[in-house]
Amino acid sequence: MDYPKLQIPLFIFFLLIYLITLVGNIGIIIVTKIDARLHTPMYFFLRNLSIVDVGYSTAIAPKLLTIFMRKHSTISFTGCTTQFFFVAIFVTTEGCLLAVMAYDRFTAICNPLQYFVTMSMKFCILLVIASYACSFINSTVQTILIFNLNFCGSNTINHFFCDAPPMLQLSCSDTQLAHFMHFILSTVIALTTFLTVLISYIAIVIAILKISSTQGRYKAFSTCASHLATVTIFFGTIFFMYIRPGSNFSLDKDKIISVFYTLVISSLNPLIYSLRNKEVKDAVSRMLDKIMLLK
Repeated sequence: MDYPKLQIPLFIFFLLIYLITLVGNIGIIIVTKIDARLHTPMYFFLRNLSIVDVGYSTAIAPKLLTIFMRKHSTISFTGCTTQFFFVAIFVTTEGCLLAVMAYDRFTAICNPLQYFVTMSMKFCILLVIASYACSFINSTVQTILIFNLNFCGSNTINHFFCDAPPMLQLSCSDTQLAHFMHFILSTVIALTTFLTVLISYIAIVIAILKISSTQGRYKAFSTCASHLATVTIFFGTIFFMYIRPGSNFSLDKDKIISVFYTLVISSLNPLIYSLRNKEVKDAVSRMLDKIMLLK
């Protein structure tokens, strides 16, 4: 730890973020699963997004908290490999799910009469499985390429967790292929998901502008506002972090940026998506009423 005086404040800060992430996202998972009125495609995808948020915050936060509590914290090579593998899976899945959710909003607004036919539960499940499959392939390829390199010099990782840029910088092997594949895979996945979001929202904006009433336009846009806020934060940090040639990485700056897409966004998602959503508030109220009646 470069600044010992900040250890306790940072520990408390990240512990609070992690607890908020767990409580908020697990709450979303429970509510959207229990309440039959929330058994719609939008909340099915939101439930999976919450599962992903819990997953990759848990892959990072516990180890990060131990770093702030110890002067010399270590992680084994196997532990580092495992952490990288799961973080890569969850981060990639997050991007894929945000793209899927953009398509869901596009279908709901641009083709409302065909919405439940197009977004059938079978199709929704296939989209989620495809998101995880894409993430698993990406994570497996990158993990094999990076952790088969030689690490014969310094064993100090200049980062909060085992991520691709610091691991590639730490290696004493020829990292050209690993850098190239990391750049290509990250670019293809990020651009594909981002373009899906962009095209969906262009079509959504066009459809909203055709609505005659101001109230109708506001109602249509309000269904997308939460998703658009998360998309902007997530893809902004992802593009800054990964869609760059290896020579342009600045690990000291990237450590700060990485906090946003790994921990902060996960804690904000429940607030952005649910706490301002009347349907979710009503579902929570109904669930609390049932609990009170049982008592």
